Amino acid sequence: MVYSVTWKSGTAALAALGLVGGAVAPIVAPAPAFAQMVFPDVPSNYWASSFINPLVAQGVIAGFPDGTFRPEEPVTRAQFAAMINKAFNRSNVRPPVSFVDVPANYWGRSAIERAYTTGFMAGYPGNVFRPEENIPRAQVLVSLTSGLQYANNQPIDQVLTAFSDAGSIPGYARPGVAAATERRMVVNYPNLQLLNPERVATRAEVAAFIYQALVSTGQSAAIESPYIVGGGQIALRIPAGTQIPLRYVGNDRILLARNEPQPISITLDVAQNVVTTQGQVLIPAGSDVLGQLQATDRGVQFVASELILPNGRKLPMSAVSEFLTATTTINRGASTGRIIAGTIVGAAAGAGVAGVTGDRNIKVEEVLIGAGVGALAGTLFGREQATVFEINPNTGLTVTLTSDLLLQ
Repeated sequence: MVYSVTWKSGTAALAALGLVGGAVAPIVAPAPAFAQMVFPDVPSNYWASSFINPLVAQGVIAGFPDGTFRPEEPVTRAQFAAMINKAFNRSNVRPPVSFVDVPANYWGRSAIERAYTTGFMAGYPGNVFRPEENIPRAQVLVSLTSGLQYANNQPIDQVLTAFSDAGSIPGYARPGVAAATERRMVVNYPNLQLLNPERVATRAEVAAFIYQALVSTGQSAAIESPYIVGGGQIALRIPAGTQIPLRYVGNDRILLARNEPQPISITLDVAQNVVTTQGQVLIPAGSDVLGQLQATDRGVQFVASELILPNGRKLPMSAVSEFLTATTTINRGASTGRIIAGTIVGAAAGAGVAGVTGDRNIKVEEVLIGAGVGALAGTLFGREQATVFEINPNTGLTVTLTSDLLLQ
């Protein structure tokens, strides 16, 4: 599946693009801080923030009077019943029952009754519900797949091989967990392969499960997270035309002549996080972008070929920058050593330096790039000055995607 994603920025400099493939194209996001922080204990970089914040906006879950969300607190069965009722509007599949441990004045009685009649939750033998009991992770998944009436499409044991602790999944929960896995409803943090089925679910984990269940029914937009298990991966598409801010952070300056015969291979860094409107960081600041600097008569242009994310994932990338036009002039009598030190010099630029300074001994290994420097220097020998393009460390530039960038 391929989704276009919507971006946002904390700056006023936004570039709104047109429609791409029938989906709303992104707004570029060169901004370091992103999602609006709803709760002080759920910052934008919290693993479950992209699940929690939309549910809060929809009124499915809420925080506490002190303004916190308390994502690591456990969830009781009664609390989970209340969340389900706000998330899903399902028809009754069975008549209500009166649980002996849910009195008429209990705060969650109506939520429990509806969770039961719609098929999401059931009681225990003896007509007991246990409303104050903390709910395990496996039970949450079984509840969601039961209420949504999801069946298994693949062999259960085969699906559950996704989990290294599949053997600890209770027998009653195996079909439901497998059905949830097939539909990308399982979210495991921090280890994708550890389900921890019997561990009590936290508020953050329940929010992630419910959000993914809403995605499975088409009620919420799919998002990408490294902690979603099963069902394949979503390819998030950043459309062609999107602009991404980069910067050159090397220690050396770069000198290139106009119409430099050979490009220089170089790595630039993504200058600021690229995020969705929900604050999810998809291209982190500091990610590497590999490409080449190509010098023309107009200036120096960076042509990107590969994106390398901090986790080591490599993605093909096709993008070009605006032209960099800053120049520096080297005059006769200048010290070659001072010019070359800490500098990456293109072949033609090196020839220009040699020609102006009279230093015919500049070697290929000194200029790092190119060949035939001696011959070019001979043609330029005796000139009074040479003007070359200059790129200094921390130079910023923006690349524009020339084709869609797919983040798997």
